[in-house]
Amino acid sequence: MKFAYRFSNLLGAVYRQGNLSFSKDGNAVISPVGNRVSIFDMKNNTSETLPISTTKNITCVGVSPNGNLAIVVDEDGAALLVSLITRAVLHHFHFHRPVHSISFSPDGRKFVVTKENVALMYHAPGKQREYNAFVLDKSYYGPYDETTCIDWTTDSKCFAVGSKDMSTWVFGAQRWANLIYYSLGGHKDVIVGCFFEKDSLDLYTVSQDGSLCVWESDTEPQGLVLTKKRLQAEDQEEEDEERTEGQEGEVIRGKVLSQKEKELTKNVRYKQASKHFFNKEGDFNNLTSAAFHKPTHILVTGFASGIFHLHELPEFNLIHSLSISDQRIASVAINSSGDWIGFGCSRMGQLLVWEWQSESYVFKQQGHFNNMASLSYSPDGQYIATGGDDGKVKVWNTNSGLCFVTFTEHSSSVSQVTFTSSGMVVVSASLDGTVRAFDLHRYRNFRTFTSPRPAQFSSLAVDVSGELVSAGAQDSFEIFLWSMQTGRLLEILGGHEGPVSSLCFSPVQSVLASASWDKTVRLWDMMDSWQVKETLALTADALAVTYRPDGQELAVATLNGEISFWSPQSAAQTGSVSGRHDLETGRKETDKVTAKQTAKGKSFTSLCYSADGEAILAGGQSRFVCIYNVKEQMLMKKFEISCNLSFDAMEEFLDRRKMTEFGSLALVDDGAGDGEGVNISLPGVRKGDMSSRHFKPEIRVSSLHFSPTGRSWAATSTEGLLVYSLDSSMVFDPYDLDMDVTPESIRRQLRLKQWTPAIVLAFRLNEKAFKQEVIETVPHDQIPVVCGSLPDIYVEKLLGFIASCLEKSRHLQFYMSWAQNLLMLHGQKLKNRSGSILPTLQALQKAIQRHQDSLSKLCDFNMFNIRYAVALSKQRGVKRPAEEGAGEEEEEEEVEEEEEGGMSEGMSEASLEEADMIL
Repeated sequence: MKFAYRFSNLLGAVYRQGNLSFSKDGNAVISPVGNRVSIFDMKNNTSETLPISTTKNITCVGVSPNGNLAIVVDEDGAALLVSLITRAVLHHFHFHRPVHSISFSPDGRKFVVTKENVALMYHAPGKQREYNAFVLDKSYYGPYDETTCIDWTTDSKCFAVGSKDMSTWVFGAQRWANLIYYSLGGHKDVIVGCFFEKDSLDLYTVSQDGSLCVWESDTEPQGLVLTKKRLQAEDQEEEDEERTEGQEGEVIRGKVLSQKEKELTKNVRYKQASKHFFNKEGDFNNLTSAAFHKPTHILVTGFASGIFHLHELPEFNLIHSLSISDQRIASVAINSSGDWIGFGCSRMGQLLVWEWQSESYVFKQQGHFNNMASLSYSPDGQYIATGGDDGKVKVWNTNSGLCFVTFTEHSSSVSQVTFTSSGMVVVSASLDGTVRAFDLHRYRNFRTFTSPRPAQFSSLAVDVSGELVSAGAQDSFEIFLWSMQTGRLLEILGGHEGPVSSLCFSPVQSVLASASWDKTVRLWDMMDSWQVKETLALTADALAVTYRPDGQELAVATLNGEISFWSPQSAAQTGSVSGRHDLETGRKETDKVTAKQTAKGKSFTSLCYSADGEAILAGGQSRFVCIYNVKEQMLMKKFEISCNLSFDAMEEFLDRRKMTEFGSLALVDDGAGDGEGVNISLPGVRKGDMSSRHFKPEIRVSSLHFSPTGRSWAATSTEGLLVYSLDSSMVFDPYDLDMDVTPESIRRQLRLKQWTPAIVLAFRLNEKAFKQEVIETVPHDQIPVVCGSLPDIYVEKLLGFIASCLEKSRHLQFYMSWAQNLLMLHGQKLKNRSGSILPTLQALQKAIQRHQDSLSKLCDFNMFNIRYAVALSKQRGVKRPAEEGAGEEEEEEEVEEEEEGGMSEGMSEASLEEADMIL
């Protein structure tokens, strides 16, 4: 049960590449992040990563009009049909070629996929169960180069396809007699977007050079005429025939009608009504993305310089223009109401949602520009701090999955981050030679620690009191100690003969453990003039060191792939684990040797004990994270961090089909291409600046950390910050199971109102549904009696269950009463076992703190509203100045009004006092 963890959320990355989409209600944005899909709910300020993954990076996502289904396609053309309601994969399909765009028809019956120069129309999956979810209906040929974009008419009768050959093609979704296909030119560059007007065949086309063409049609959508009945009957017979998945459907090649049919039907024709040009600030300012909102006629265009424009069509009136980034805007999307605009910048990993009417940000998130190097949980498990190679320190909320503060004071890579014991201070070490402390109350850098001589700090540790800050240098082989209160350098610890790779303070003593490349781990006594207490001799270079939460054991990862366990008191080794074969490293495309030989040089670079100290997490230069049982010294489980083949070193064997006598074809770089906005500087050059190079990042795990609550753990990898949570539904783990422990016996005890036996039986069965049913059936006035009569062995189990339920339940007072009575009646006994129940208490504190934060904001909001209403009533009760020439009767009336105003004022003050008492 302790190792039943599953992938929970992806933090640290909000957008990589592909198209953005909004949900049906327009409150959530769907963003592809690598080979996963994240949904950011801006109304509730939360994020969620779907439990699905493709084999390569996702390039396009198509969402059905009702918002229930999504089709996700990766770089190779492998597609997944995903239910956005159940978060489950419904179907797998492969298009065998890279897909450029995908779009559902507004009625939800068809969807069109563009690959190469072909547009394929499929029947959309319906509510009924079917063996073939993707049934090909028609294939449309016309463009001579790759297709780029799709748009449908409002009534789903026609769709338009843009191409790199500078043409736009209009196709009929059905067999119209007067519109089979129509080709539109007028541009001198790649078509970025094509958009139909609402309830019309009029068309707008936008090209990469910043030009907009307005096309008017001489026919309304109601004027489209089907072909004669004989052809309709043939179509019906063809649709009734059983199709196999991926079968070649009807091919539309722009066949010419007969002379008789031409005379009977008038063909649809287009004319160019106008042509407009966007203001450009330079040759590099290419138009890279566009979106159109049909009800409001608003066109949004994004450029390579980070500028976006809002225009009203067809007049082409500029509404708004703003620079939101200094990088290329890769994707633009508009929600259903037309109020919010989503922007994705792939190079910086930015995701922005802009409300154009109020000119304000609704949502603004950015991951680390480069790899993450380190992470740390706060003591209550609510926050995660991360440091990256971009020199930024970010703090994430584990409940919402969003970053709420970013510190940019470092000028080089951040090598290590950690929280102090208070949880309100984040300390970071960097290669720029500084250690900085950040305050999470005022969000500022209040301490900066430096060394007398410039040094690159590669490790960091803060003691339990939060007073001592230590950092290890990788060039001078020294350890520096500072005071958090004064910021002064206290001592420089020397003695290591190699770079200091890791530091860790003991949780119970003032002892610092330092691991170095000189094959030693030194224990420094902070109370005895910073002298070396013990020196642990290792067989290889030490890479990581960590203490068990109770401080009675020390784990060290070495260069030979082993994890050794030591007793800090006796300085004796108590055990070791050889984990080199558990890493299972892959072979990079540039490696000359096999993965089996490469694995001999791999090792663990990060260690972390579980909250109870019974297991240890280990990760390194591999896509696997291993959990070992410390007592048995054996592997319990391996977690595969990623299955994304877009990363290097993912596969054990190289593809022999890519091997030639000159080397691997995977190493041949085709340049950046037009898609990245690189200018074509020479005539005839198709691939842009050949000095631009692509690279595949290598998959690895740089840091691991267990949550203090024991219910989750996190890993920083090439893919981002991955959070794994405990899944109680995966394993049936009963406690003291017997023949009498059945659901019937539990409900029998409930009917007899035997609350304590019912709780004991429910926890022996250990099913969450039964435990929750029994606890919520107990009357509120019986809670103290039940808590007092509960056996000691079940007190800790019940307290842990109350903590997990309190985090998501709405019955706050009920569960708080359980927690209060358990702690009051069994406090002394729990205090004696404080070390073992610490994760449970921290989980309970996290749940209570979360509800307090949300309720305090709501109470403050209500209090401000009440005070505003009271102040408004006072203002209305004030005496109005008497008009000149008023009689005595009016004066008497004014006196009466003053008395009434005084009464209302007194009443309002009383009501304010009552409201304060209630709140």
